[in-house]
Amino acid sequence: MTRFKLIVPDSYLGMIIIDEARIFEIIKEKSPVSVSLNGPDGILPRVQETAVRISEEFGIPAYVLADTTWGTCDLNTNGSKVLGADIQFNIGHTINTESPENGVVLIDAFDDVEFDAVAAKCVKMLEKATVSLVTDSQHLRQVDRVREILEGGGLVVKIGSGKGQLNDGQVFGCEFYPATALKEEVDAYVFLGQSNFHAAGVALATNRPTYVLDPYFNEVREITEFAQKLKKKATLAVCKAAEAKSFGVIVGLKEGQLSKVFALRIKKELEDAGKKVQLFALTDITNERLQNLRGIEAFVQVACPRISTDNRFDVPVLSTPQAKALLKMMRGESIEGYLEIPHWL
Repeated sequence: MTRFKLIVPDSYLGMIIIDEARIFEIIKEKSPVSVSLNGPDGILPRVQETAVRISEEFGIPAYVLADTTWGTCDLNTNGSKVLGADIQFNIGHTINTESPENGVVLIDAFDDVEFDAVAAKCVKMLEKATVSLVTDSQHLRQVDRVREILEGGGLVVKIGSGKGQLNDGQVFGCEFYPATALKEEVDAYVFLGQSNFHAAGVALATNRPTYVLDPYFNEVREITEFAQKLKKKATLAVCKAAEAKSFGVIVGLKEGQLSKVFALRIKKELEDAGKKVQLFALTDITNERLQNLRGIEAFVQVACPRISTDNRFDVPVLSTPQAKALLKMMRGESIEGYLEIPHWL
């Protein structure tokens, strides 16, 4: 699954602050025999350092789960269970709860990079606009400071309320409640960080101009055009899938991506429309893996919607919103705004 990587100087790692005090507190309280740790690819070197300090402090094995983890839907708890780790610390995926399941603890990791200079540029670019500030987990602590700068420069700033797993102003790659709630009240969205991935999702879900405040290169860039290219590609895949006679419906095997109910429902609806459908299950849905399957003209995957919008496949591979759009198209209904929803699942 492709994601936009952080591209900054080597000194970037020095900006990541992991809440090690919380980790040490939990280990002292629970006295585990062994623990595991994981986090996004960009902070794995810091996760390694934390694991070393755990072993030195407590004399217990601290395994670094080095497979990619994309979020709270992909914690790799199975890996931790195979290792027999008593506690798994997933670092850097902040949500409004500390433990999404037994044995897993979410640990904050924040980036202390300064936004002051790039926020000043944003004031000049957007002048007196009304904007909504959004960000990912790593920059939640900087929202108030940036809001202060933008409001001081004459902008009207709104912060959307959190919902589900999301904190106020926070967005995931597939979940945008704080953004979509303000769609009718703002002129544009301002994303704090460098992630085109998150910002493009906001732009697609709201159909509003969206800007990235990149403090690493001190630039403000509009992501709207890029997001529209993703939308065009996604819509073209829906149109191509409408011509297919045979479908594969893929269930994700990662713990937070097991949407069997919708998979079975889409299978039935496609079959009712005269399509041949076969069920598949995959941990990682890639073009290479799908090339091993024969006789399938299009796929629907119900694991992660961004797999379909952000990656290249030889045949159409639709996400949940695209699949719903396909069914509408087959019924002769409009698919206008099919991505303009707060949650793409």
